[in-house]
Amino acid sequence: MLEREPHINLHRWPVHLDMTDDSVLIMEGDVESIAAKKRALELAGAISDVRGVIDRLHVAPTEHKGDGEILGTLETSLLDARDFKNCSLRVIKKGQTLTLQEALDDDASGDILASVDAGVVTLDGWVISLSHKRLAGVLAWWVPGCRDVVDALEVLPPEQDTDDEVTDALSLVLEMDPLIPHPEQISIHTRDYVVTLEGLVSSETEKSRAEQDAWCLFAVDKVVNQLAVSR
Repeated sequence: MLEREPHINLHRWPVHLDMTDDSVLIMEGDVESIAAKKRALELAGAISDVRGVIDRLHVAPTEHKGDGEILGTLETSLLDARDFKNCSLRVIKKGQTLTLQEALDDDASGDILASVDAGVVTLDGWVISLSHKRLAGVLAWWVPGCRDVVDALEVLPPEQDTDDEVTDALSLVLEMDPLIPHPEQISIHTRDYVVTLEGLVSSETEKSRAEQDAWCLFAVDKVVNQLAVSR
């Protein structure tokens, strides 16, 4: 199962599996990418005898950072993001809740509480749209040293998720990503939470980054990268 998935390298990054008495599969270990984590969970969840999956997989960071440094970088990213200018932003530091920004008017776009524990970023609170939820999650994944993101943000009022919503959110993310200089050259197609990328980029690095951005999105199950690199 996992051996045949191209995103997963079990020789370098072994995944430990354990089954509970009630047929719930526990997956534990470090993996090399968000894609590897999501594909492992997706494949495990598709096994007929498995009643549920407990996710204890973490992405091995390319840079090792302390929780305080990770939280500090995330603070800056959230405060700088245009879409969160009208959100209350709070963080938990050393057990204390600190307010970075407070939106007091009736048109507030959300109230986000961020914390970091052992490299795992948790986002609590609420936002006004699924795009806001997805954007906050991506900003967390972008932080150097981040090992996982628990995006527990509630969308208020509740909003039905669609493929178009995923496409719109990824378009916004690509526009914000400084490593994607020409996002307008990338076409995004989403069907059943599978994202296909087409178009032209200037380097293999940009091609990989665009795919990584898509994998970072909440609820995206698979990414098909058909981007071409200009020569």
